[in-house]
Amino acid sequence: MIIVLNGYPGVGKMTIGAELADLLGGRMLDIHSVYNVAIALTEFKSPEFIETVERIEAIAHELIRALPAEQPVVLTTVLTGRSEWADRQWDRIVELGRERPPFQVVHVACDLAENERRIASAGRAAKRKLRDPEVAVRNQTGAESLRGLDATHLLTLDTTSMTAGGAADEIAAWATSA
Repeated sequence: MIIVLNGYPGVGKMTIGAELADLLGGRMLDIHSVYNVAIALTEFKSPEFIETVERIEAIAHELIRALPAEQPVVLTTVLTGRSEWADRQWDRIVELGRERPPFQVVHVACDLAENERRIASAGRAAKRKLRDPEVAVRNQTGAESLRGLDATHLLTLDTTSMTAGGAADEIAAWATSA
């Protein structure tokens, strides 16, 4: 089972993903685990950045393929719109999902005020995460659609008034009944 939590920065993907992986007895690969090496050592979105992300992602996906087939894997990401790079990233995730079915996508969202509060929280800085509330405003007012709208198994979850544990419970119930 591959469960992809896709959502804009500050909606709770990493926190929910950790709870969900624990709940399912699975593993989690957070997008920051993949990006942090590239962010630390290259210019953001430069050719070197993209190559580094793709190389780290390839290693991670090989390790996922080597896990026992019954072990769930939760991935977190922020994939929207259409670009060559986003298309390649999404295609690799979908291929991984085909190899380890069922492939399930959860769009994680929250209302703008909550998103602004969450994205500005101090704990995000230590994790090299964006902290600018304007990012939340831009994403929610003019953003491109999240990838995965065509997934056979798609859940849209508004986490505005949910705890991470409550969201993980809801996703786990949905994922295991699909």
